[in-house]
Amino acid sequence: MSGWRTFALVAAVASAGAIGTLAVAAVTGMNGNDLAHLLLTLVPAVLATIVAALLTGRLLARSSLRQRFVAVALVAATVALANVAVLTTQMFVSEHDARLVTVLLLYAVATGLAAALAVARSSNPALRRLEGTARRLGDGDLSARVGELGAGPELDALGEALDEMAGRLQVALDRERAAELMRGDLITAVSHDLRTPLASLRAMVEAVDDGVIDDRDDLRRYAAEMRRSTAQLTDLVDDLFELTQLDSGAISGEMQRAPLDDLVASALEIVRAEAGRKRLTLRSELGDAGDSPCSPRLARVLQNLLSNAVRHTPADGTVRVTAGRVGEVIELAVEDTGTGIAPVDLPHVFEPFYRADQARTGVGSGLGLTLAKRIVEALGGSIRAESRPTGSRFAVELPVG
Repeated sequence: MSGWRTFALVAAVASAGAIGTLAVAAVTGMNGNDLAHLLLTLVPAVLATIVAALLTGRLLARSSLRQRFVAVALVAATVALANVAVLTTQMFVSEHDARLVTVLLLYAVATGLAAALAVARSSNPALRRLEGTARRLGDGDLSARVGELGAGPELDALGEALDEMAGRLQVALDRERAAELMRGDLITAVSHDLRTPLASLRAMVEAVDDGVIDDRDDLRRYAAEMRRSTAQLTDLVDDLFELTQLDSGAISGEMQRAPLDDLVASALEIVRAEAGRKRLTLRSELGDAGDSPCSPRLARVLQNLLSNAVRHTPADGTVRVTAGRVGEVIELAVEDTGTGIAPVDLPHVFEPFYRADQARTGVGSGLGLTLAKRIVEALGGSIRAESRPTGSRFAVELPVG
């Protein structure tokens, strides 16, 4: 297809030149016989021009830019000299005029060659910069950039495209490195958090299996501890699985919706038993946002935030869920009357397995707040943590629907 297009372009240009020549001849007063004679002369000239152009293109396909410019200048001069020779033979031009035109054409050839060499030479620095940058990028140096070339629209566009590609590669590589670092930290943290309940389970199972424990009350106590460790392991595995789903974009296509008050009631019910043991007061103040349609995933966010609040609120305290609607945005908050969060820890509370002071370390999976943040962001919202003298507050903003 490319070969046929090249042939059509060359043929069109050569034919246009021949038609232009005939038009000029007619305007200058050439009679009909002379025009017919000129036409017969131009036909083989057009064919020769097409063949010469195609052969030159093939021969110069692997040549340098300088060689191509020189070849174009030589081909143009050769065609011009051949035309003068033909016109002289056909008696259209006298021998004296032909010699004069030939001398002028030879001067034009020298000028054209000089211009071709100058243009090729001016493009060499830009081409070398492009080549050098491409090689550096190929060797892994993604900081390499072409910069401003000033070598014409085509080369400038090529340099900009190369720099843009390098920038995208740099961003992708930085993102991949950050993800790899986070993945390594996550694996280390998971291994640490798995080791404690597994070691506890192993010790208790071995004690029971070896007959060290045979008292009924001790066995009941061991069974309760085993259940607690098993629940901790289950929560960790469930959170890890849900994080994997979020990372793969599984949440983006979900279309189910439920009223906000139903989701809040479901999350409160899950933490009610633990809150009762600590004599905490649970409150829900949803106002006009209660009937807003929300993703069922929000229930998991509320569950994690409420579990965190109940865990870190002293006995006889209060945990409150509030909500309001501003236009097409729901503002949701979980507040507690706990000890608050230290300023040094506040920017890190959503990081996986981040542990603040000992007072805020508990039996959770260590992924609850991380998972809440990922879900909220996947739903197109935002979440932030605030610490006040009266306790902590986690605020969520989500689009309605």
